[in-house]
Amino acid sequence: MHTSNPRRALILALIGAILGGGFLTAQAQARKSFPDQFQEKWEKAGPNVRVKRHQDGSRTVFQRSRDDTTLVKRTYGANGAVKMVSVYRIGTNGQPLACKIFDGGKNLLYKVSYGFNKSSGRLEAERMFDARAFRPNKDNPRQEQPVRIMYYNYDAQGRATKPEVYTFNEGMLAEDAFGGGTFPHDNPFKNGR
Repeated sequence: MHTSNPRRALILALIGAILGGGFLTAQAQARKSFPDQFQEKWEKAGPNVRVKRHQDGSRTVFQRSRDDTTLVKRTYGANGAVKMVSVYRIGTNGQPLACKIFDGGKNLLYKVSYGFNKSSGRLEAERMFDARAFRPNKDNPRQEQPVRIMYYNYDAQGRATKPEVYTFNEGMLAEDAFGGGTFPHDNPFKNGR
C-alpha cells in the first residue's frame, strides 16, 4: 500500500503492529495450550480400564480382567461407534499368547498367535489366521496357512528393528490388507501402570 501522508503511514503501521502482535500472542497461546489440551496420553478410568483420546475424536480403550488373564482393546471412531475389538489371552509372564480380532459388528475376523524367544522372552513372531475360512497349507493340507506372518528382529543393543512382514494374499501389501501388527505394544498396563 502506498501513501503520501507520513502520519497516516505511521498510524497504519502502529495499528498493524498492535493487531499483528495480538494475533501472534493468540497464536503463541494456542501453540502453548495445544500439547496440554490434545496430548494423547492414557487416562485412568478405573483400576482395570485405561482410555486414550486421539486428536481426531477417536479413542482407544484397554480393559483387563481382574485376574490379568484377558486384555480387551476397543477402538472407537470419532462418531463413537466401535470400529474394532481385540481380545488377548495373557500368559503368566504378562505377555499375550493369542488374540481374536472382531469388527465393530462383533464378527470374528482373525485369530493371532504370538511366539516368544524362550531364553530372552522377546517377541519373535506373530501369525494371523483368517477366522472366516480355513486356508489349507499347500504342503500339508490339514495344517492352516496364516494370512500374514510378522518376524520381529532386534539389533545388537536389543532394540526392536522394523519387522519382516509376509502376506499370502496375492496382489496386496500386508500393510494394506491388515494394517500394522496386532501385538499390543501400547498396552497401558505394562509394568504395573
